[in-house]
Amino acid sequence: MIIFNYAFALRFFGISEIVSGEFFWFWFPRFVGAMFISIAGISLAISYARTGKKGIHGKYLRRGLSIFLLGMLITLATWAFVPHQAVLFGILHLIGASVIMAPLFLRLGKWNVLLGLALTAAGIYLSGFSLDTPWLLWLGLQPHGFATLDYFPLLPWFGIFLLGMAAGSALYKHGKRNFRIKETKNLLASSMVFLGRNSLAIYLLHIPFLLVLLGALGFPLL
Repeated sequence: MIIFNYAFALRFFGISEIVSGEFFWFWFPRFVGAMFISIAGISLAISYARTGKKGIHGKYLRRGLSIFLLGMLITLATWAFVPHQAVLFGILHLIGASVIMAPLFLRLGKWNVLLGLALTAAGIYLSGFSLDTPWLLWLGLQPHGFATLDYFPLLPWFGIFLLGMAAGSALYKHGKRNFRIKETKNLLASSMVFLGRNSLAIYLLHIPFLLVLLGALGFPLL
């Protein structure tokens, strides 16, 4: 994510295009986004298995709203600085909405894989259509000429979230890992754990950090 956004910032401000090609600019960010979203689904399934069913609607409503509101802050910031490419429904909007809706699907457990595949397929199909209105943007139906810095609509990406939930239910039954891995304690492993536990903060802070870094290096950003 950080690698892609750094390359994007260099390209966006006309500093340098260090990478070219469809794989990096189209497929790579979607692969990264799919990992981010599916891991969120896995984490939610583990949390549900460990904490039980009591109060889950209120818990996930609060959590989802907090993430969605962070997405709205990004909307306001991008609307102020790059209104022609403002983020209207980015990855935080998607994850926030997915967490809010998750209690409706948690009881399906590993069977969420079927619904997840269906929603993913529906989203891929709908991506070939466009409308004259922006009001279904959140669902996956884009208006004509739509441009944005970040776009993760419910279709197909809520399907990816459900696939993550299904994987979490299958691989972490009762909230405990049911497969063996070799546990290693070293600097690399500790760094990966730190990144995983602070992924939301890293997501929110890495772009301002990149902009400050580029400004400090003397590159014009306006």
